[in-house]
Amino acid sequence: MMLTYDPTDVGYALDPWPLYDLLRSEVPIHRSPQGMWVLARHADCLAVLRDRRASADSTHIDPDRMPEGFAGDRHRSSVIDEMVEQAERDNRPFLFRDPPDHTRLRGLVSKAFTPRMVEELRPRTVEIVTQLIDAGLERGEIDAVADFAYPLPVRIICDMLGVPDADQTRFPAWSAALARGLDPEFLLTDEVRQARMDALVAFAEYFFELLADRRQHLGPDLLSRLVEAEDGGDTLSEGELLSTAILLLVAGHETTVNLIGGSVLALIEHPDQMAALRADPALARNGVEELLRFVSPVQLTGRTMIEDFEVGGEMIEKGEFAVLLIGSANRDPAAFDAPATLVLDRPDVRHLGFGFGIHHCLGAPLARLETQVALTELLRRAAKVELATDRVTFRQNVVLRGLADLPVRLVPA
Repeated sequence: MMLTYDPTDVGYALDPWPLYDLLRSEVPIHRSPQGMWVLARHADCLAVLRDRRASADSTHIDPDRMPEGFAGDRHRSSVIDEMVEQAERDNRPFLFRDPPDHTRLRGLVSKAFTPRMVEELRPRTVEIVTQLIDAGLERGEIDAVADFAYPLPVRIICDMLGVPDADQTRFPAWSAALARGLDPEFLLTDEVRQARMDALVAFAEYFFELLADRRQHLGPDLLSRLVEAEDGGDTLSEGELLSTAILLLVAGHETTVNLIGGSVLALIEHPDQMAALRADPALARNGVEELLRFVSPVQLTGRTMIEDFEVGGEMIEKGEFAVLLIGSANRDPAAFDAPATLVLDRPDVRHLGFGFGIHHCLGAPLARLETQVALTELLRRAAKVELATDRVTFRQNVVLRGLADLPVRLVPA
C-alpha cells in the first residue's frame, strides 16, 4: 500500500509527527486518495505560499479536479440554492480571498494589529494573565487550556472589538464548532456540519445586533471603525462586515489558545527549556518563535493554482488544489537542525506558523505578545508547573490542532 497523507486516520490528528517524517523522506509531494496534492517539505510549502499563482480562494478550483468531498454539494438544484451559493462566495472572510478584495478588507483592520498598537495592549494583557494565575495558585491546580490559554486571547480580542464582558460566555461552543468545521468536508459528519452552520448563524445574529448598536453609539473599538469605514463610503457590504467581525473574533483567539496550551505542555516536557526561560524572561521573544515552530497550532493550509505551477519537480496544474502541511514543514530537518527538539534560543527560526506572503497572519503581533506574557508571568509567579494527569488529550481537529485540556499543578514562587 502506497504511503500517503490520510486525514481520515484518527491517529494522525492525535500524533501527526511520525507520519510527517515518513512523508518528507518518501513522498514529499504526492496526490492523496482524495485527489489533492500534498506538500510536506519546508522549501516546497514556502515556494507555494509566496507565489501569487497559488490562490487562497477555493472558488478557483476546477470542478472536474475538485478533491473528493472537498466542499460538500457543489451542484445546486434550484435558483434559491444558487443564490445562497453566490451569497456565500460574496461574503467570504478576507482570509479566503485574493486581491483586490483581500487588500481592501484586510486594510480596514490592519492598523489595529501593528506592533506599535499591539504593544499598547501589554498592560491589559499582564492584568488578565495575573488574574488567571492568581486564581490557579489559590486552587493549586489549573486547566491550562480552559482556565488560562482560552480566557486570555478571548478577553483581549473582545476588548478590541468592543464586545461586552457579559457576552463572552456565548462564544466557546460557537468558536469550537467553527474551528472543527475548518477540517476537510469529507471528515465531517452531518452533525458537525450542522453545528458549524448553527454557530455561523448565531455569530451573524449576534454581530448584526451589535453592529446596529455601534451605528447608533460609536466608540473607540474596532467594530466602530469598521462601521465608520462602511458609512464613510467604503465598499464594505453588510455581509462583509459580519464575516470580518466573525473572523476577527474566532481567528483572534482560536489558534492562540492552541499555541499557549501547547507551549505550556512543551515546556513541561522539556524542563531544561522551562528552566532557561524562567532564568531569562527575555528569552521569550525568540522562544515564542521556536514554540510556534514546535507546536504548530495551524497544521495545514490550502492553495488553488490559478496557473500551472512547478514545485519540487512536480507540475501542479491550473485549477488543482494543494494541501500544505505546515506542521511537517516546521519539523523539516532540511530547514532546522534537530527539529524534534525544543530549543528556545534556536537562531533564525524560519517557521511557517503564521503563513507567508500576503496572507501572513494579521494577528501575529498580538499572538506573540499574548504568548510571551502568558509564559513569562506563569513561570515568574509559579515555582513549579507540572502535569496533574497521566494522559494528555488532543482534540481531533485536523487543521487547528490543540489540546482538549491540560490539568497542571501550580506551586507559588
